[in-house]
Amino acid sequence: MLSQIARSARSGFTLNTKGRSRLAQHIRPFATVESNTPRVQPTPSRTRATPKSHDRATFTIRDGPIFSGKSFGAASNISGEAVFTTSLVGYPESLTDPSYRGQILVFTQPLIGNYGIPSATRDEYGLFRYFESPNLQAAGVVVADVAEQYSHWTAVKSLGEWCAEEGVPAVSGVDTRAIVTYLREQGSSLARITIGEEYDADQDEAFVDPEQINLVRKVSTKAPFHVSSATGDYHVAVIDCGVKENILRSLVSRGASVTAFPYDYPIHKVAHHFDGVFISNGPGDPTHCQDTVYHLRRLMESSQIPVMGICLGHQLLALAAGARTIKLKYGNRAHNIPALDRTTGRCHITSQNHGYAVDSSTLPSEWKEYFVNLNDHSNEGLIHQSRPIFGTQFHPEAKGGPMDSAYLFDMYLENVSRYHKSQAIFQPERENRPSPLLVDLLSKERVGVVPTTGMENLLRMGGAGQETAKAASAA
Repeated sequence: MLSQIARSARSGFTLNTKGRSRLAQHIRPFATVESNTPRVQPTPSRTRATPKSHDRATFTIRDGPIFSGKSFGAASNISGEAVFTTSLVGYPESLTDPSYRGQILVFTQPLIGNYGIPSATRDEYGLFRYFESPNLQAAGVVVADVAEQYSHWTAVKSLGEWCAEEGVPAVSGVDTRAIVTYLREQGSSLARITIGEEYDADQDEAFVDPEQINLVRKVSTKAPFHVSSATGDYHVAVIDCGVKENILRSLVSRGASVTAFPYDYPIHKVAHHFDGVFISNGPGDPTHCQDTVYHLRRLMESSQIPVMGICLGHQLLALAAGARTIKLKYGNRAHNIPALDRTTGRCHITSQNHGYAVDSSTLPSEWKEYFVNLNDHSNEGLIHQSRPIFGTQFHPEAKGGPMDSAYLFDMYLENVSRYHKSQAIFQPERENRPSPLLVDLLSKERVGVVPTTGMENLLRMGGAGQETAKAASAA
């Protein structure tokens, strides 16, 4: 298994002398994470940081209204897709969610930032306790009112200070009710944030559509990494499309060590070394991930291994099954969306963050709809009629809450356990526990993921923005 992973990994994971010396800093003497051997976290790069700006700021929706406010983040101009969330709490988790890459996040909650930003503390698994990834992922932040003075025992800095450090512009003092009303009526729209400059209609060509870019490629690890569990014997392969820390935590806390692979890794070639396959959340249009869809289709054709997908992972699972996806008018981003379990008739309050959905009318006969959204009646889940494969559009791990549907991880691990036991009967020599050598050689962090820079700071005047957009799309 180790040789297969090493041969297929991205650049930066070759096991030559130089590579071994680079990886030596991660080597640990045991295969499990102990409390006194936390995962090594590289010092965050602050090359994107700018002085905190309090200049005039303009939030412009393409072919729509212009809103003037005040900057409280980085002094940089960006372009992206404007979306809104109705979540009342959990803004550190939302802003570090890789699914928001390339998007300008508008908060409907009138006051944001009152409990500040916590430290990058890690838990017993070496995972971030309060963040969903190492960096702020949204391209920009828009709020009605920001709390410059914060109060919370975990806080170490203000929201504005954090945005400035991460190079992300933020705007306050705008009518977010009017913005959300427009987005609900017109749908998610391209927008930009301009700091300290007057709006110029001639610059409209500088708007960049992140949906034309393969955002998953930007947030996915470039080589496998590993998170150990000290409480169980299972080993799960995670296809990292922008996996959240709490998804990893939800697996390892239930006894499954995790090896995460790049989004386009040929998972069907190594699945026999694992007890389950998990497809993570991620940003953007699922149809950009054709390699992932192909590998999942090959996996389901060649293996009976349990599979679970969340959010983008759910959509990729549907595409691999032969269904289609659609873009919603303005998506679902909130912590209080009701989803009906079609198998039990029970309703769960769920956390969601997506702009695309599965068209349940296109599901093949061997699949059925698992959950449905009670607000807009869009699909929220699918399940195979006879095999241990299912996916949910919402987030059962729900960092920030609610936890109504966390039992789905228990259900997945039950499938993993049954598969593990059956394989032990038919292949008694099979050993799926991660070897100490594999654990020591693999990174303990996402590899080669570049932090967001506001759609690469694509707001270059005139046609330069378009040329840069093309380059970013090809990258």
